[in-house]
Amino acid sequence: MRNIINLNQDWKFIQKDVGLPTTLPGDWQDINLPHTWNAIDGHDGNGSYDRGSYWYAKTFTTPKQPLAGGRVYIEILAAGQQATVYVNGSEAVYHEGGYSAFRADVTDFVKEDGENLLVVSCSNEEKSNVYPQAADFTFYGGLYRGVNLISVPDTHFDLDYFGGPGLKVTPKPSDCGGAFFELETWITNPDKNFTVLYQIKDEDGNEVAYAVRPADDTHTTVYVPNAVKWGIDNPYLYTVTAILQRRNEAYDEVSVQTGVRSFSCDSNMGFILNGIPTPLRGVSRHQDMLYKGNALTREDHFHDAELIKELGANTIRLAHYQHSQDFYDACDELGFIIWAEIPFISIMSKDPEAHKNCISQMKELIIQNYNHPSICFWGISNEILIGGISDQLVENHKELNALCKEMDPTRLTTIAHVSMTPVDSPMHHITDVISYNHYFGWYGGKMEDNGPWFDKFHEAHPDLCVGVSEYGCEGIITYHGPNPACKDYSEEYQALYHEHMAKVLDERPWLWSSHVWNMFDFGCAARNEGGVAGRNNKGLVTMDRKTKKDSYYVYQAYWSKKPMVHLCGKRYAQRAGETTEIKVYSNQPKVSLYLNGELLEIKSADKVFSFEVTLKDGFNIISAAAGNVSDTMTLEKVEKEPEIYVLPEVNERAEGVANWFSLVGDLDLKAPMEFPEGYYSVKDTMEEMAACPEAIEVVTKAIKLTMGMTIAPGEGMWNMMKGMTMEKLVQMSGSMAPEGFLESINAQLTKIKRS
Repeated sequence: MRNIINLNQDWKFIQKDVGLPTTLPGDWQDINLPHTWNAIDGHDGNGSYDRGSYWYAKTFTTPKQPLAGGRVYIEILAAGQQATVYVNGSEAVYHEGGYSAFRADVTDFVKEDGENLLVVSCSNEEKSNVYPQAADFTFYGGLYRGVNLISVPDTHFDLDYFGGPGLKVTPKPSDCGGAFFELETWITNPDKNFTVLYQIKDEDGNEVAYAVRPADDTHTTVYVPNAVKWGIDNPYLYTVTAILQRRNEAYDEVSVQTGVRSFSCDSNMGFILNGIPTPLRGVSRHQDMLYKGNALTREDHFHDAELIKELGANTIRLAHYQHSQDFYDACDELGFIIWAEIPFISIMSKDPEAHKNCISQMKELIIQNYNHPSICFWGISNEILIGGISDQLVENHKELNALCKEMDPTRLTTIAHVSMTPVDSPMHHITDVISYNHYFGWYGGKMEDNGPWFDKFHEAHPDLCVGVSEYGCEGIITYHGPNPACKDYSEEYQALYHEHMAKVLDERPWLWSSHVWNMFDFGCAARNEGGVAGRNNKGLVTMDRKTKKDSYYVYQAYWSKKPMVHLCGKRYAQRAGETTEIKVYSNQPKVSLYLNGELLEIKSADKVFSFEVTLKDGFNIISAAAGNVSDTMTLEKVEKEPEIYVLPEVNERAEGVANWFSLVGDLDLKAPMEFPEGYYSVKDTMEEMAACPEAIEVVTKAIKLTMGMTIAPGEGMWNMMKGMTMEKLVQMSGSMAPEGFLESINAQLTKIKRS
């Protein structure tokens, strides 16, 4: 029988490229898996992180084989981003792609008796044919999900095909209340003596279906009467077990959990689950945590899923790569609808081998995760037009979509478009459904632009199912004030933004899905904005999972069925002024507000309740009650609010824009722009202007002034943005760039001669 041995303990690691050792090194660092060497520098704000090729080593004993001819495999659950596995000095496998499992048959390399040396060379160095190429998150290196040793008889369920389980289950509801389970297994080295026994059990462990097939023809269909459907509120799971039998002896066994459900999308009704229109409203999630990087335990993954469930979300976009089986398991058990995708993101590599890597990663994603009932969508790319469009890029997407349909016709395909993707782009109608990443009210435009934009798109493309794959803004819990504004990074503006967006989504159930960017703050070593470098701070929850920002409770009020009430502004603890606004979020119809034990007011509202309160000098206790739920906080009335409540660069940026215009002089900012030959202009790419220090200084300053982002050649998110022109960037920034700003930039650039 199959024997799976966990190899996560007692490894040696060295953060140097020292080459392949011949014996277990005694002077390397002692570590256990999961492990990443970027657990700190991946998000500590120092501007970069270690992208190298480093070494792991440990010894293991060959499992005893009760039968002759057994096989031994090493299973790597993920290795960021490339890895080579050696056993006793021999190369067993090389793998490209940092987010999927892979295996190596090491039978011919292991010793029958004594210890074996297992060595893994792991690299997160940039490689032109491996995705992701450039993106707004840290590419952590390491063996961050663990390693297993698998021992199987010579005849066994397949372990060699793209890391899959060797068992494929496709449940299909029938019209009469039952369900057909299509079952298929793949057997290595079968002969006429072997059969496959299929058994299906319900959640109580009762057998509800059974079938037997010869090992050389293992495809069959069984029927489960009165099948309970898997759903968001009742994620009912069946256990399907396949036993490889040789006469009266079980040789190998695999089990998976699955669920019976039907789903579809309609351009007017949105997502439909088990025949019921069910707007998908939820979050996106990255897989890292503070000072753990992406080296998370099963408990960490389940805790993340539970926090999302507590929010009231019913969907998660698992960005931007294949996530841990532990997290997919949690989603199956808790009842989330999942969008799973590959890291084909931001820019398409010019290396012709890169498309093969896309195909390989898509195959691994589908084959390894086919049986998860939570997954309903395969995502083929994210914001890929940042790097520009080409005929080849469109064709590559068509090929990826066709691959998904060939491998899994039961699920829908989707894509996440960058905001500037044209409404009539050739990128539409490739996938079954589409979504847009829009940041109106943060990177450009006003938050009020979101609803009208989607209304116009829906009118222009009534046949397209459209969703919101990303939206959000930074919220740093240090910054507060009575007049929140875009780009002040305050917790109050983030909450105000999400108040608006939650209402926009609630009013448009035809939007098949929405995913807040992001559930948790996450590592992006290249970022430096808002006074918290090294991270993207758009999370509803801090990166350490310790603090739920006020914006978290906006969605809990809209989405959770459990009664709740939340007092906002608890961290805005010292307040000046004659009066102050107290906001309360609740899914109850009425809220009572108390000041120092005395009832101030009872209000009726929908989700957001606002009270004007006059605080007494010194400390005040504020309480809110709604039905059987309540919340309380303490505020201090002060003469002057702490300086730390305001990010210094907020005022500096406003002054900077004014100073920029003073440089332009008497130029008519509304005059048509000119593009004299031999001079730079806003139509040149960032990469082209990087050849001239004077030109790149103009554009990097402009980006900092309007978008608050620091971009420098060769650093941070440069690779992601270098192909963009200032014309495009200023268009993206929308109302954040004052009228005439683009013209003023062009006026500066057209004074600079090309060398």
